[in-house]
Amino acid sequence: MNVIIRFLFFFLCYKNINWIWIVVSIILFYFIFFVLLRDIYNEAMNKTINYQLTIVVPVYNEEDNIYSLEQKLGEFLPKSICTACVLFVNDGSRDNSKQRIMEVCARNKDFFYMDLAKNSGLSAAMKAGIDYTESVYVGYMDADLQTTPEDFNLLLKDIADYQLVMGIRANRKDSFFKNLQSKIANGFRRMMTNDGVQDTGCPLKVLHTAYAKRIPFFTGMHRFLPALILLQDAKIKQIPVRHFPRVAGTSKYHLWNRLVSPFLDCFAYRWMKKRYINYCIGDNNLIA
Repeated sequence: MNVIIRFLFFFLCYKNINWIWIVVSIILFYFIFFVLLRDIYNEAMNKTINYQLTIVVPVYNEEDNIYSLEQKLGEFLPKSICTACVLFVNDGSRDNSKQRIMEVCARNKDFFYMDLAKNSGLSAAMKAGIDYTESVYVGYMDADLQTTPEDFNLLLKDIADYQLVMGIRANRKDSFFKNLQSKIANGFRRMMTNDGVQDTGCPLKVLHTAYAKRIPFFTGMHRFLPALILLQDAKIKQIPVRHFPRVAGTSKYHLWNRLVSPFLDCFAYRWMKKRYINYCIGDNNLIA
């Protein structure tokens, strides 16, 4: 500002200066450097920063569900109690999921996507989505639509007071054998982690993004999200949400990744919990 004032004073000392031209030049200067460059910056920055909530949807070979996701999420966004967008994370799908995701994002201004270079697993897709989220809150749901995005509003009502608000699948619509596997896995996980969570596998969650970014991720961590965020002395609330049968696509879960792998991961969590570093700054003179 001082430079501009000096610039004007300099020209005021001369009688032959065209004052209209000076004013026009200054206006053009401001327009070019403060308006055009600002728009360029906004285009280059992460678009999720313009929203309060980013809903991360990992996708792996879910081509039959993409258009249904577009419909359900598109119906929810205007009803969301905070400004929200969708971030698809395509986890190296081998079907037409990527092409359909790109179609959906091209015709919906609040839909975005990321494409992982290769299939890396659900935990990696979740981490990628969280890493590239700049909104205050980050939500998560599966692409199978066994939960509805409408229930995000149930979770968002309490997110200001809790670092993680998650669903509990009420009246689960899975098979008896699948429910039995989940019950056994949840019981053993609760015993090993002491996180007090009834249904860690419920794919409807909302977190404070700052907390989510500090979660120590590892393969299989999606099963331990509540336990991992508790390492930061966070608070969790559980709320019943609706559950529906899968109507398209095929489940990616089986006996190994539903029971055996989580069993082994519980010991990895116990090891990490003992060595996790969590600190709080008491005082500093870094900020003027």
